[in-house]
Amino acid sequence: MKEIEKLVPDTSIIIEGLVSKKIESNELKVEEILIHEAILAELEHQANQGRSIGLLGLDELKKIRDLSEQGKFQLRFAGRRPGAAEIRHASLGEIDSLIRELAYDEGATLLTGDKVQSKVGEAKGVKVIYVQPEIKPKKLTIDKYFDNTTMSVHLRENIYPYAKKGFPGNWKFTVLSQELLKQEEIIEISKEIIEEAKIRTDGFIETERRGSTIVQLGDYRIVITRPPFSDAWEITCVKPIKKTVLEDYELSEKLRSRIEKQAEGILIAGSPGHGKSTFASALAEFYVSKEKTVKTIEAPRDLQLSENVTQYSISYGSSQEIHDVLLLSRPDYTIFDEMRNIEDFRLFADLRLAGIGLAGIIHANDPIDAIQRFIGKTELGLIPHIIDTVIFIKNGHVNKILSLKMVVKVPSGMIEADLARPVVDVLDFETNKLEYEIYSYGEETIVVPVTSSSSISPAKKLAMKHIENELKRYADDVKVEFISDNSINIFVPEDDIARIIGREGKTIDEIEKRLGLSISVNALKNEEYGNDVDFTIKDDKKNLIFYMNNKLSNKRVDFYIDNERIFSANVGHKGEIKINKKSFPGKTLLDMIDKGKQVKLKI
Repeated sequence: MKEIEKLVPDTSIIIEGLVSKKIESNELKVEEILIHEAILAELEHQANQGRSIGLLGLDELKKIRDLSEQGKFQLRFAGRRPGAAEIRHASLGEIDSLIRELAYDEGATLLTGDKVQSKVGEAKGVKVIYVQPEIKPKKLTIDKYFDNTTMSVHLRENIYPYAKKGFPGNWKFTVLSQELLKQEEIIEISKEIIEEAKIRTDGFIETERRGSTIVQLGDYRIVITRPPFSDAWEITCVKPIKKTVLEDYELSEKLRSRIEKQAEGILIAGSPGHGKSTFASALAEFYVSKEKTVKTIEAPRDLQLSENVTQYSISYGSSQEIHDVLLLSRPDYTIFDEMRNIEDFRLFADLRLAGIGLAGIIHANDPIDAIQRFIGKTELGLIPHIIDTVIFIKNGHVNKILSLKMVVKVPSGMIEADLARPVVDVLDFETNKLEYEIYSYGEETIVVPVTSSSSISPAKKLAMKHIENELKRYADDVKVEFISDNSINIFVPEDDIARIIGREGKTIDEIEKRLGLSISVNALKNEEYGNDVDFTIKDDKKNLIFYMNNKLSNKRVDFYIDNERIFSANVGHKGEIKINKKSFPGKTLLDMIDKGKQVKLKI
């Protein structure tokens, strides 16, 4: 036990609650404790701003008062109350200076957890006790609510605690206790989380506002809200339950090649809880495995990544600082986690136009919605230069991929040639089929879905026959597909594509002028898309194995459950597809088969 006649604690020690702890544990025996009025003023200021550290400090002062009334020591408030300017500049050392002066004038011992404060105090001849912050993680109350299948825990006063259990796209709410949570319990858990975040190396208080605090603590991302911002105290704690690799997503070779060699403006889109961040983490680790330099922009920092990925917090730095750091450090790829406000979109666009490879995570209910969120925030003509690929995640797997390109043409549905304008074509990445057009119409920027009617009019049939006959001058086998009234897809054998396009595109230009149509040239496939595939299933210890005709080797097959497409996979050279039972697709298939659902495979 250390005996001290007079003790002056500073703000850091009060906030950590160490004075009461050390006296109650008999580590310190003190005759008199002096609290500088500046500490009270600073904590009051923090509490009035709704910041949790202010409330923690005031609670500690109450504990010290209670111990004093029990006869443990004398308590005295001393020093002058600081002015508003000194409180505003507390981070510059104004308050610390006042506390040191009190310790020096009273001949007291300064108790601090601030390394700089202790060094300055010693330099001025003040007796100092420096308390090294404890960084050993402790068991948190919130830990008891989590197990291996818990995605998030939701605690709210006067409500039963409940959790979201399962996997992205396949989860359910579960009540964790039949006892209603009291406000005091929520506040105590909040204090525990904030105290732990301040002392642990893997803990950060990302943002703190009057009514909310966002904390990253180990694997937990925690949002604490309180009145007046919310109508009651509430804690939402999210924890990733699975770390995936890119191979788990059964990507086509075309998409893998795009990701590795070309895609530098990627949007990873999807609804909340469907696995966007999980896919982004897998993508980051894929680039790391290819010996690329990878960094992230996050708020808060919650992506689960290896140590060689630097994670920047935009909460602690401005957009300009992030911009400058990335341009100077020159990463090959940057993951921008959860773009929310206009500043995030502008930063994404600015970094892309500066040549940095970016993958941005964005909330969207539909793939096209992710692109639409950029409209109005940047010029229409720049969008294809900012975004080249949209990967839509649904139920934990890749559901849809879109690609973008800028063309000058007459938009679908318009006829007059003088209506030609710059148009952003949004295409299905796998089939190259036009799905949307984005262009300016008057003062508005509009997004128009391009629909293809299943019934072809006699006039179009006649036109298709005429076009096929015209193109048979260049290729023996030609198929024509109308995208709109003035644009078509043509499918010819791969060996004939160069002949139709011609040197520097001159031949295709002449054909387009002659026919008055915009033409997209594609390789002709032997199989018809959508045909059902006969198969048998074998269930071994690790995999579900689907056997089918060897003729389908190296072809792409879609998996359907009750006529809903779930995912796609490539057929192996032996006519088989292996799905790992622990992967998201494997777990989805097993679950659906157990429920008696019908599985279909289509080309």
